Amino acid sequence: MKVGVQELKIVSCNALLFVLLISCTVKGQPPQSIIKGISFVATRSAMTDAMVQPLIDYNATHVAVHPYGFIRGLENPEVLHNSDRQWYGERVQGTRQSIKKFKQAGLKVMLKPQLWIGRGIYTGTIDLKNDEEWKILENSYEQFILSFAQVAQETNSDLFCIGTELESFVKARPAYWDQLIIKIKAIYKGPLTYAANWDSYPDVTFWKQMDFIGVDAYFPVSNEKTPQISQIKSGWEKWARDLQQISNRYEKKILFTEYGYVSADYAGKEPWQNAGDERAVNEAAQYNLLKAQYELIWNQEWFAGGFLWKHHAEPSRHGFEKRFTPQEKKAAQLVTDVYSNDFSVKN
Repeated sequence: MKVGVQELKIVSCNALLFVLLISCTVKGQPPQSIIKGISFVATRSAMTDAMVQPLIDYNATHVAVHPYGFIRGLENPEVLHNSDRQWYGERVQGTRQSIKKFKQAGLKVMLKPQLWIGRGIYTGTIDLKNDEEWKILENSYEQFILSFAQVAQETNSDLFCIGTELESFVKARPAYWDQLIIKIKAIYKGPLTYAANWDSYPDVTFWKQMDFIGVDAYFPVSNEKTPQISQIKSGWEKWARDLQQISNRYEKKILFTEYGYVSADYAGKEPWQNAGDERAVNEAAQYNLLKAQYELIWNQEWFAGGFLWKHHAEPSRHGFEKRFTPQEKKAAQLVTDVYSNDFSVKN
């Protein structure tokens, strides 16, 4: 077919416009809304609409739902779950009901199954004697996590966390985790993360298989009783550099799968610790630590958001003072105000 010069110019211009549009679509995608999340404590009985409202009042966009599996002791490391002895919200049926309530209210959900080990043994220090014991743990953990991967798929959960603070397990059995992730992906088709502890996330071997680098962000940032915001930001600088480096290395954003501080003296010294009787109530410490983190971290391009630890829908048997929750404290309004911001992160 014979084409004239003018027609060629039109074709060329249209082709150039098409290339520019494709380029803009790839390089200048619309900003991704940052995850403004709250970790939700499972309820003893079925959830009500009234239990959802406080999360909406925080201006949260996401909620983390935490069903639990239990190991009685490492002498028999079998993971038990979905027991009638557990609270309703920790079991499969209760997890489904909780997610349904949150989704009906317009909240997005991260399903984050977790382990608890008897006698308060930290999950990150599991150390088993032989391959037989490891197989018991592996087989039962697989049943546990795949059952909730199925729940995540059936409920259209927005994010699934494949484990929380299991650093010794992850380090000792890398081949197991690679195979487990394949099995999870065969069931759940949404994005995945893993919640690594603040001091072990660089050692995780499977970040390439995750959609977010999940970090439980209990970084020590201040030794002061009531740290000032400028001091806290200085304490964050090293950790922020490290987080940015690993984000760049894997080309994935950092998600704080947990973050928060107790409302007690020295809350920034060892933020993973609950406050004992020896530490006084200090709402200002909690407020300053949260405010400094929001101001320094939450606008970073490598940051995807986080889940505040935590909200109780029912009265806590220990009360709320000195605990991580901002409920009934000065920090509650801070979280509400910050979560009202239109944060966005570049894709």
